[in-house]
Amino acid sequence: MFSRIKRGSLVAIVGALAVAGLAACSPADSAAQSTPAPSASAGSTKITNVTIQIDGAAVPYYAPLYEAVDQGYFAKHGLNVTFAYAQGSDILQNVAAGNVEFGFPNGDSVITAEGNGVAVKVVHTTYQQGIGALMFNKDTSGIKSPADLKGKTIAVTDLGSPNYIQLQAMLASAKLTLADVKVVTIGSGAIVPALQSGQVDAIVFSRLRYFALQSAGFPVGQILSDKYLPSFGNIVVTSPDYLKKNPAVVKGFTAALDEGIDYVTANTKDAVASSIAKYAQTFVGQDDAITTVVKDVYIADLWHSSDTTKNGLGYGDLKRWQAAIDAQAKFKLIPASFKAKTLVVEPGDL
Repeated sequence: MFSRIKRGSLVAIVGALAVAGLAACSPADSAAQSTPAPSASAGSTKITNVTIQIDGAAVPYYAPLYEAVDQGYFAKHGLNVTFAYAQGSDILQNVAAGNVEFGFPNGDSVITAEGNGVAVKVVHTTYQQGIGALMFNKDTSGIKSPADLKGKTIAVTDLGSPNYIQLQAMLASAKLTLADVKVVTIGSGAIVPALQSGQVDAIVFSRLRYFALQSAGFPVGQILSDKYLPSFGNIVVTSPDYLKKNPAVVKGFTAALDEGIDYVTANTKDAVASSIAKYAQTFVGQDDAITTVVKDVYIADLWHSSDTTKNGLGYGDLKRWQAAIDAQAKFKLIPASFKAKTLVVEPGDL
């Protein structure tokens, strides 16, 4: 079942729809449109209303959530789900405060929040890896590996962003430091044009922009950040209190999301078309391109991994989580490291 709330109806939801740093997986600038709610199954005796606040804006890449509504998976588990959209930091504040039951922020922002005292629990590691990448003009930049970054001008959106950490990890792999490059900050709306115009030699941003640049005829090359620093894209969080009091609801929510992922994996073209038509109309006319991205990135790398094959969708590799946490402590985004097992709850343990 599905309903939609307008921005401003929750504390801090009125925040901008801009995507923060690495999250950038939400390039649209409009919210989803409402759609008729499917009926609960005949055997349902209780419907639980929950809100999930999603990072950025409505985009077809969130198709598993949308299909969990449209195919009746949430309803089957007794859930009436409302979608709302906001920045990652606002999502985490709202989840921790109990203003919303679930959040779907970028995993890196979750670590930053937890490390700075905003308590949440990761209950579904939806994206098995991060979506950051170093992108450059492969014809003119001379960049083929991190070692080639010496002397280059590289843009990130913010010096406090995960992208900035990823850049440092790449440099370290080639025994370089920030002193060997020139780093500039450019906002999320201007960073890609800065690469296209030659204003900078490279950018560290969302790997999804690789496909847009490629479609535009730009000779884009990329080096994926995850190879140098484990991270995570969007994941499902709830508050410790909500998890303790409502474990069946949390389990039902994640189970429905798994079914949504399975549906999109098996019916990619139809799911993308439906998501664009009902939720993300700003992508009208881009069905084929979006379908390719979903198949080549989301299905191939993000939703599925060797870990999910063994342990089920949403599995969180604690070693990878710990590496990401330790990196944020190393680069001073959080005051100190903490144990991944205090943050991540495996779906099988719900």
